Amino acid sequence: MQDLSERGEAARNAVINYSDNLVKVAFSYLKNMSDAEEVAQDVFLAYLQSAPVFASGEHEKAWLIRTTINKCKNRLKSGWFRRRAAMPDNLGELTRDEHTVLQEVMSLDEKYRVPIHLHYYEGYSLEEIADMLHSKPATVGTWLARGRKMLRSVIGGGQA
Repeated sequence: MQDLSERGEAARNAVINYSDNLVKVAFSYLKNMSDAEEVAQDVFLAYLQSAPVFASGEHEKAWLIRTTINKCKNRLKSGWFRRRAAMPDNLGELTRDEHTVLQEVMSLDEKYRVPIHLHYYEGYSLEEIADMLHSKPATVGTWLARGRKMLRSVIGGGQA
């Protein structure tokens, strides 16, 4: 059991180290930056409340990402979220090509979009993604291959 100051310091370090990653993961699910940031805040609140103890930094990061995914899924299931009107995010900082690719990735079905984000944007291996999504590595590989094929057909070019 950690005392309050240790728990606060651990949470502060987690925010510094992982907040950008969690917002990106949440954005890949929710497709809205404000919602993604709110989910990341909820994850860090859960981190403070539960005070988990981790074997390593990678274990901590995996716990945070898994919690983010679960909170995103809960939000997507909520009646309020399904009934509200979508607001476009300001994507003005991206180049035109990056914006096009991001739009196409975000238009993919969730089962392709999330593994593509975790693999290409977060750098996770198939095995790590499979563990986070409670799937088999071969299934994740199939999702990645199908997602790349869909992107290639829309965007064109050699490799997606």
